[in-house]
Amino acid sequence: MQDDPIRIIGQDVLSDQYCPLKQVTYDQRCSDGSWQRQTREVYESASGAAVLLYDRDRRTVQLTRQFRIGSRLAGHDGFLVEAAAGMLDGEDPEQRIRDEIFEETGYRVERVDKVLELFASPASLTERVHYFVAAFTPAMREAKGGGKRDEGEDIELVELSYEDAFARVASGEIADAKTVILLQYLQLHLV
Repeated sequence: MQDDPIRIIGQDVLSDQYCPLKQVTYDQRCSDGSWQRQTREVYESASGAAVLLYDRDRRTVQLTRQFRIGSRLAGHDGFLVEAAAGMLDGEDPEQRIRDEIFEETGYRVERVDKVLELFASPASLTERVHYFVAAFTPAMREAKGGGKRDEGEDIELVELSYEDAFARVASGEIADAKTVILLQYLQLHLV
């Protein structure tokens, strides 16, 4: 067995406000056998889960709209249309996403199906996202939703037809990666 081609040399915490931001220095063995030293900043962000709620009979999806400071700083208005999602906070991904569905949308779904597990942005984040889809009907709505105000959430519900959602992805109006991934999954596997 060959030795590990990556050697972590050091990790320094630069900030620990929301998620720890570390400067990591490591050596990497190149394909020619030589070693190369790299230094990168990495957020140790919590892993999360996201879900696309879809109504097969009415051909609609239930999304959310909320403010995201990162997109605002990148030149967007900051209000993104997204699939319901949240951090795992040490919980099982399936249970966590059920809780997020209820908190954000007010729906209690019968079943969630895991479809993917991906790294969000592996060059700079440790975050892994668990992707789910879940069928819903209007009768499953038990509460208003809108998120948890004590956590700073102010979430608006946005129900779109399949066609409108796909068109908004194509036009760039829906610009959240997890939501685009889940809508493409819907288009390829469930429509």
